[in-house]
Amino acid sequence: MRIDPLHLREIVRSALREDIGWGDRTTGSVLPAPPMEATGWISTREDCVVAGVDVAMAIFSILSPQARCTATAADGDAVKAGDRILSIDADAATILSGERTALNFLMRMSGIATATRTYVRLVEGSGVKIVDTRKTAPGLRLLDKFAVRAGGGSNHRFGLDDGILIKDNHITLAGGIRAAVVRARAAAPHPMRVQVEIHDLDQLEVAIESGADAVLLDNMPPKDLRKAVKIAGGRVILEASGGISEKTVKQVAETGVNLISIGALTHSPKAIDMTMDVAAREVAQPDENDEEGD
Repeated sequence: MRIDPLHLREIVRSALREDIGWGDRTTGSVLPAPPMEATGWISTREDCVVAGVDVAMAIFSILSPQARCTATAADGDAVKAGDRILSIDADAATILSGERTALNFLMRMSGIATATRTYVRLVEGSGVKIVDTRKTAPGLRLLDKFAVRAGGGSNHRFGLDDGILIKDNHITLAGGIRAAVVRARAAAPHPMRVQVEIHDLDQLEVAIESGADAVLLDNMPPKDLRKAVKIAGGRVILEASGGISEKTVKQVAETGVNLISIGALTHSPKAIDMTMDVAAREVAQPDENDEEGD
């Protein structure tokens, strides 16, 4: 998965406008003139899975096309506390003005990737996929879901336009599961999957017989998940969701469901502690005694 560059620049520009506004008053008033060349290093203070390197690089390149960024870790890499992730050679003002925005993205995205990697490893060998949800930070869904992929997880639908998931309120307003599924199936493009969220096992057979491709089993205990797997008999994709934690995910995976969706990956990630150090860089000056040509 790659981040669409146009979408990325749009997100980054918005974040920079939010933070810098009409200008970085502190940097503008403290740094001497003429512009000072510097090098910045972004490092992690804790073990993590990195995500957001390209985002951070885009921040500095937008602030200064002359900025040179060198990644020492790639998205999806597992790094140790103290490891450097990225270095930036640019004028000091560019580095200081982009510092917080770059760290914010890297810290959040790496937190999502790290949490995802933990869940993926906990269900390793079960054949179950760990997937995300639409419970993302407004405006940052593309990056949140990219971070899930960097951690080894898979993406659920990106938005309301690329998948059909019939939830309880849809069912209520449509007049029942059967009516909702039949209408959705008639309206759905050929390759689009129709999924139904259910809350008890009595609804499962109705959803399957109505033509659902997948069923989301919401907040069901493992014993009910095992029963659902037996009832479905492989006729539909089964997704478990709701209240799943690191302590329970392996038990849920062992029930035989196909997918486990975890909203906490993106709605409340723990940011990874990272820092930037900056040092002035000497720039070779031309020798005044040098003469051009012969």
